[in-house]
Amino acid sequence: MAENSEQKFVIFGNPVEHSKSPQMQNAGFKHLGFEANYDKYLLEDGKKLKKSFISNKIQGANITVPHKEEAFKQADEVVGIAQKIGAVNTYILDNGKVKAYNTDAPGFMKAIESFKDVQKVLIIGAGGTAKAIAFALQEAGKDVTILNRSREKLTFFKDNGFETYTWDSFRLDNFDLVVNSTSAGLKDDNYPCNKTQLENIFINATNAFDCIYGKETPFLALAKKEGLKTKDGEDMLLYQGVLALEYFTNKEANSTLTEIMRQALKQ
Repeated sequence: MAENSEQKFVIFGNPVEHSKSPQMQNAGFKHLGFEANYDKYLLEDGKKLKKSFISNKIQGANITVPHKEEAFKQADEVVGIAQKIGAVNTYILDNGKVKAYNTDAPGFMKAIESFKDVQKVLIIGAGGTAKAIAFALQEAGKDVTILNRSREKLTFFKDNGFETYTWDSFRLDNFDLVVNSTSAGLKDDNYPCNKTQLENIFINATNAFDCIYGKETPFLALAKKEGLKTKDGEDMLLYQGVLALEYFTNKEANSTLTEIMRQALKQ
């Protein structure tokens, strides 16, 4: 019997059942005539990431929460901005070695292009996604402030030259863009910080971006109510996925391919 020549790609995460990456990536493969299949892979123990990747003969993978920082540690080679971020979301098998990238950072920058004149940015949260966004903005010469509930996670940002605050030490300022990088609102009706505090932030802000996609979070609903221009994380997911596909297939994505992947996301 002929061996299946189809290459294997997955998204590792926990939880992972909600991920729309498979429909997006498989539509991209199909359009390119690339013989591959992309699936979900529930990985409970992040320490087993590289082992699972290699032993299952996977050619490439995306990595989502909570494994991005662990993925960084286990990679054989980390490429580009990901070295600064300390978190990766894309693995490629290259001559038996695991090469890692962060496509969240450029994906985010592409997603906020529709917001005009963004210079001062407030990021709420201090996880792997916040790191990617913060460094992408810093590289683009933006002024970045990080706001987080606990102090410990802010040390990394402080050490890398970002202005940092906990909820109780935060001083109000004007921001062109406020980003929710936390999971608040994904499976609940929570705000990423105290509601009154958030209202005060929004009074002095122009745009709001939530990394969560597929629903209007309380964060975005409140921003809209305060008259801000808003955007959810769908474009960030799309553009990071398009970049990942380029790494997976070694082919450059054009606008047609990007549009096909966007439509697949909406299904």
